Amino acid sequence: MTINTSAHSFSSQEVSSLDDTLAGLDLAQRLAFIAGLGGRAVFTTSLGIEDQVITAAIGTHRLPIDIATLETGRLFAETVKLIDETEERYNLTIRRFYPQQDDIDAFAAKYGLNGFYDSVEARHACCHVRKLVPLAKALEGASFWVTGLRRGQSGNRATTPFAEFDAERNLIKINPLADWDIGLINAHVAAENIPINPLHARGYPSIGCEPCTRAIKPGEPERAGRWWWENDEKRECGLHVAEAAQASIIPTAS
Repeated sequence: MTINTSAHSFSSQEVSSLDDTLAGLDLAQRLAFIAGLGGRAVFTTSLGIEDQVITAAIGTHRLPIDIATLETGRLFAETVKLIDETEERYNLTIRRFYPQQDDIDAFAAKYGLNGFYDSVEARHACCHVRKLVPLAKALEGASFWVTGLRRGQSGNRATTPFAEFDAERNLIKINPLADWDIGLINAHVAAENIPINPLHARGYPSIGCEPCTRAIKPGEPERAGRWWWENDEKRECGLHVAEAAQASIIPTAS
């Protein structure tokens, strides 16, 4: 199949056809197929176990896919250390994108540095400053955005396709692990000796910023430890939810 990436205009038929094509391939083939379509492909990694599987595939097969991470300034020390370890292991570069200090200062002035605990509005504002703005920079000029989203991560992600059009960013989002469950992920990591975050062994299946992540309890969904103080079961940081949809769940002041 062909996609006119230079036009940065993608038809629903193209995206649907791409989704069907990727469904019949294995992980390495999916990534190689995207890399061969032309146009810039960017993989954004949080250094979680899924993302480490994708990074390993990109590095092992020397695929021309840029790798970026959002260094929010509030990551676990284990996560930051794993960035360097992964770069060395696979002889690749993970480009770090940071929030602007002026934006952090403005957030702190309005809500307090840890004000994200106080309201959904404040938490989304923090994610916007520390994640969404840096993400926009990471994806500048990209035709394809590769992610580690899986259907088994949460109910909100249960219908994740292999390819979908991101209208807000005008690119195609690629989810090459959409059909992998955590058992397959763990088996692959063990077989390939892929370096992973030691926090996974301490009950953290999903790892984000340190103040906003806790270990989960037995029987809880994989992402139950993210923003655990909020009641919304579909809570997200906004990276994978359109800003308009995200804003619709923020209560307005009366």
